[in-house]
Amino acid sequence: MVRRDLRPDSWFFSFLVSSLSRSLFTYAALAKNQTFKGFAPVTIETSRHVYEYVATALDWWHADRYCEQRFAQLFSEPQDSEQASFSALLQSHHIRGSVWLRERDGVLHKSKWRRNHTVPVLVFGDKTDTKYAKVLSDFPALPAVTACAHLQWDTRTQEIATIFSYAVPAFINEFQLRGFVDEEGFVRFALIVHEHHSPYLPVFRADGEWHHFCVTWQQENGTWAIYADGKKRASASGLCAVEPSAPQAIYGQGTFIIGQDQDSLGGTFREKESFSGNITDLHIWQKVLSAEQIEKVRSCWVVEQDLVFEWSSNALEVESSIQEVTAQFLCPGPVEECQVFEVGSSGFSYMSCLQSLPFICGYRKDAYWQLQKAQLESSHSLVGHVNMLAERTMIPENVFTSDIQDMNLSVALGALDVLATVLREGERPVLKSSDLLVVLQILKQASDVEVQEEEELEMLEQLGHYYMEVTELILEEQNIKMWSSVNQVIGGPMAVVELCDRMLSHLAPLLTSGRTKITIQHGNVGVELRKLELNTEELSSEAYLVQSPEKGMHDLIEVPAEEMQRLKARGLQRVMVKNMWFGYTSLQHCLSSAGISAVSQDMAASDSGQKYLTTAVGTAVISSSLLSDYQEISTSVRYHLEHRVQDLPNKLLGPICAFWNFSLSPDAGGMWSTAGCSMVTSLPDSTACFCNHTTNFAVLLQVYEMQRTAKEEVTLQTLTFIGCGVSFCALIVTFILFLTVGVPKNERITVHKNLIFALAAAEALLMFSELAKTNQVMCFMVTTFLHLFFMAAFSWMLVEGLLLWSKVVAVNMSEDRRMKFYYATGWGLPVVIVGVTLATSFNKYVADNHCWLNVQTNVIWAFVGPVLFVLAVNTFVLCRVVMVTVSSARRRSKMLTPNSSLEKQIGVQIWATAKPILVLLPVLGLTWVCGVLVHLSIFWAYVFIVLNSLQGLYIFLVYAVCNSEVRNAIQRMKDKKKALSFTNCSHPINYLSSPRNTTSWETGKLSPSAAESALSSTVQKGPPVKNITNRGNFGGKIPMGISSIMSPERPAVELTAFKSSAFLLPLGSFLGPSMPAKLQVASSGYPQTLFQTMPPRSIAAFLPTVDT
Repeated sequence: MVRRDLRPDSWFFSFLVSSLSRSLFTYAALAKNQTFKGFAPVTIETSRHVYEYVATALDWWHADRYCEQRFAQLFSEPQDSEQASFSALLQSHHIRGSVWLRERDGVLHKSKWRRNHTVPVLVFGDKTDTKYAKVLSDFPALPAVTACAHLQWDTRTQEIATIFSYAVPAFINEFQLRGFVDEEGFVRFALIVHEHHSPYLPVFRADGEWHHFCVTWQQENGTWAIYADGKKRASASGLCAVEPSAPQAIYGQGTFIIGQDQDSLGGTFREKESFSGNITDLHIWQKVLSAEQIEKVRSCWVVEQDLVFEWSSNALEVESSIQEVTAQFLCPGPVEECQVFEVGSSGFSYMSCLQSLPFICGYRKDAYWQLQKAQLESSHSLVGHVNMLAERTMIPENVFTSDIQDMNLSVALGALDVLATVLREGERPVLKSSDLLVVLQILKQASDVEVQEEEELEMLEQLGHYYMEVTELILEEQNIKMWSSVNQVIGGPMAVVELCDRMLSHLAPLLTSGRTKITIQHGNVGVELRKLELNTEELSSEAYLVQSPEKGMHDLIEVPAEEMQRLKARGLQRVMVKNMWFGYTSLQHCLSSAGISAVSQDMAASDSGQKYLTTAVGTAVISSSLLSDYQEISTSVRYHLEHRVQDLPNKLLGPICAFWNFSLSPDAGGMWSTAGCSMVTSLPDSTACFCNHTTNFAVLLQVYEMQRTAKEEVTLQTLTFIGCGVSFCALIVTFILFLTVGVPKNERITVHKNLIFALAAAEALLMFSELAKTNQVMCFMVTTFLHLFFMAAFSWMLVEGLLLWSKVVAVNMSEDRRMKFYYATGWGLPVVIVGVTLATSFNKYVADNHCWLNVQTNVIWAFVGPVLFVLAVNTFVLCRVVMVTVSSARRRSKMLTPNSSLEKQIGVQIWATAKPILVLLPVLGLTWVCGVLVHLSIFWAYVFIVLNSLQGLYIFLVYAVCNSEVRNAIQRMKDKKKALSFTNCSHPINYLSSPRNTTSWETGKLSPSAAESALSSTVQKGPPVKNITNRGNFGGKIPMGISSIMSPERPAVELTAFKSSAFLLPLGSFLGPSMPAKLQVASSGYPQTLFQTMPPRSIAAFLPTVDT
């Protein structure tokens, strides 16, 4: 833009100069009054905090900066319940009036100072038909548009004025903004699109001050809005709305004129519709900006995304009579008004952030007294060295009580130069805590430096080098103790990282079209700032590779190429990337002792062969952040860090990908968190991670003491594989026997079959799960089915316990309903558990190094929780069964052998207790209880593996080999085969099987076929048998004929210890040896009271008949 004929002959030019002068004088006053002095803070102590009331009035930004540089925070909004009491406390110290507040989670704390902004201003002066400025840009078609500018309205006239007009051949008034001053002193705006006119609505007062405005419009529904000074003043829809069948955007390739209404394309101006005032910072976008983006624009930040026209001298054709003034403004802050606390009324209000008010700095009580202690212990050695070397007083002797001064670029550069020289001296002793606080205070001041002139850019880069060098020197490992001592004062060990991040942002002006990357590294501290253009056809990943001072060690962080493509698809044209790296210094030691509890849930998540010792930061701390229009953008990143720990023999290191979350425990400065981060690969000397956000990252190493040697681990793995293999074979054989040998079908056998199937499937998958861990998809599937079948196995163990309970306690439920419930529990419950776990923790489901649930997260509780519940229920059931069994055995012993010795009775009770435990352990899964003892000794690890890997073999031995039902079924098959072969022979002999083959399994009576055979056969009658004895087991053949059993004279009664009747011997006979034949007596010769004393229900039908 060329300035022509600059004659200050108009009234409005004088008004502009005076207005700008007031603004500049205000800024100059703030710049000169950079020393906060002339006050004596009033100290107020409460139970948790210490407050310092500063009577010197400062604007909000300087008040906030003052508190921060003294390691405090501006007083935050008190809770509702504390407002009255705190107000009374302040009044008791004679404090009245308003004080600044720091809003909780507000945006003000992100900007500690107001930016100065140098811009060309167009001075239109009086209304004429000649003054105009033409935008030299080609406009595309605009389905949406936003136009923003800073405006100073001429209050002398109330005629309509045109701020800008955009004309195309089809519509002269294609896009236009007009306004006038109403009778109440408000400036009213109206927007015109496609010659459709919005109503005139008030937007700001005609007070002669500068105001910021934005107008937005979009084709869809014709929605429009007008903003003034960051607030929406008017909005509606239907302004030139078009039908979906005929979409119509603002036409492109038109003529944009500032200050005049076009009655023809590019001309025919009229004086009464011309603009009278001053305008600057006009920007146009081909989209509707959000409220947050409009606030950024108002604060002098340029939103580069979809920007069509940017205010520039070279992009305007200015008529000669228009005055141009290059002026420097003090931009508005993020918000115009800041919150204040009204002492006395206990209320809140808002005032202009430029207003000067007293304020209160708040400390945590422990941090305050730690700061006071450091002040008392100050030796002034560091301060003396710096002042002596600088040959002037750069740092006051009483730095903690002296006035704090803002620094300009030159002063900050000199201070850091001298400070770095002093810290580099080889004879320098280890820093004291007070020295460390002095250095941090200087770094805080240097990070608040404002760059004003372009010629200072070279000094700015040198300041960045000195800043990182000083940071590296104070982070040396010899200062670990001092960092720990001031940890509470500075707000956590990551405070120095925040300072470096703030300083790195100041280096942004160094990035130009010819220089797209700035890299600074001093020892174990490195930073990088780069500008990325996203308008190229091919985008690659952007990596920051750091070479550590340790030889051969490299760390890396990168933004993946797909993330760059995603940002490009969002319409971003360029982004700025900030990377920082902090090698293994005292920072890691401090971070290891603080903020670890956030990942404490991972500490216990280890194999039982390892004992957790500690968690430490085992790598460098690396960070990356992306910014567009000075606003941070969240993207995913990958990073690869080398482990920096000494060799630890017999120690296992478990890496955890983590980031520092400042929002967790803000009083402590933050904590480590693992949210959104996962491990990609882990090697003995390095770890690669992926995180779905940008921040400060590291790898935490959990250190475990190996309680087992490598040989013991191999032995345990071998035992597991062999045991599972044997169990699998045994379970398959048992399952086949239940299906093929004709074991009577009932709910007990059905439950056994389902348990055997689920357990066999789980153990088969477990044996071969190691083969699938190299394939991620296969490993995920194996883990899912392992989870499902082990859950099914334990669910059927629960069903076994419920079925056993139903035999002890009366359950009013039919067998069909019970079986439906059992199937829903045995298979439905596992499916639900696995499904919910996959739905809620899909990305955290599988462990990193093997195909099983991830023990580093809460996913493992989807298995452990149900297992503990099943074991608890089944333990209770087993205890109840043992009580019933012991009680029955005691009564039976008293009835059958009332004169037996005490030792014999004790032996019977012990055996009655041990037998159900031994028989029921495999199906109730109670051997898994040994898992809680594994961490105590390697012995219990062997016991646990032997018992549980051989669970299938145990089931085979108890429920197949020693089960009389299975043996009898096999015997019946043999006898049937013999009978068939005998029938086919030529001998006409009538074959009668033994009583076992002719009696019903369920009732012990003759089966119908056997009864018919007995009645039809010719039986020789003999004298009645007086006593029938059997010296062997009931499982043996009973040497008596059908005539003896069917004899009406003396019907023999066979006690049902072998099969069905539970009224005589409820449990013990099913667990112990078969009853001797001498107990088998005629019913007429045995007391009837014996039968009447038996319990009405029994669990005998549930238990297998085990021969011993």
